[in-house]
Amino acid sequence: MNILIIEDEKPAANRLIKLLEPHFPDISPIANLDTVARAVAWFDQNPEPDLIFCDIQLADGISFEIFEKVKLSTPIIFTTAYDQYAIKAFQVNAIDYLLKPIDPIELAKAVEKFKSRQIKPALDMDILKSLLQPEKKSYKSRFLVRFGEKIQSIPIEETAFFFSEERVTFLQTKEGKKFVLDSTLEQVEAAVDPAIFFRINRKYFCRVDAVEEVLSYSNSRLKVKLKNSTDSDILISREKVTEFKNWLDQ
Repeated sequence: MNILIIEDEKPAANRLIKLLEPHFPDISPIANLDTVARAVAWFDQNPEPDLIFCDIQLADGISFEIFEKVKLSTPIIFTTAYDQYAIKAFQVNAIDYLLKPIDPIELAKAVEKFKSRQIKPALDMDILKSLLQPEKKSYKSRFLVRFGEKIQSIPIEETAFFFSEERVTFLQTKEGKKFVLDSTLEQVEAAVDPAIFFRINRKYFCRVDAVEEVLSYSNSRLKVKLKNSTDSDILISREKVTEFKNWLDQ
């Protein structure tokens, strides 16, 4: 099984290979390409592989540019950090995808689709490119919170971060006040501007100006200190480090 991986984060590529080994005992990763330019050059010199895993955001651009320049019949499974709304567009067009960090169960489903050949060989580039320019979305400007028997509205500008604790979701303001929300973190994530808020991990979703300090941590991870937070162990996984840095650097 010749598998081509197009991914600009080496730890993510290595993890993907390990996750694929139980599904393909004879797996042979023939290359790990990290840029659009290298991928195009590789396809010019090599025959098509059996399967391609391709990240969307590469070091020198968007991977869709590869498939505008190279015509392929190989099935492609995209790996991406796009939100669920965009991902549904992939699904409608029968293109497989995996959200980062890759879930082994979702990977197994994608592999099963490949093995049963439930994949359209042709890519609709117009639809793929349209995902890069999604329609403008309106985001929540305030959240209703519970405070004892009272209900009040907290403007998004006053919100520092959201977090979950014992299956309860909380909103914490810049002043350090904590309120209970009826929403889940996933619902909050879908309702706020991703340019301002970032999902650090399963527990925390923070505003950019709530980040007080970022430290290097073991295994290429990062540790984040949030203003007015008592949690000293907020970690970012290796798979999300590049995305987090790009978010801070907007």
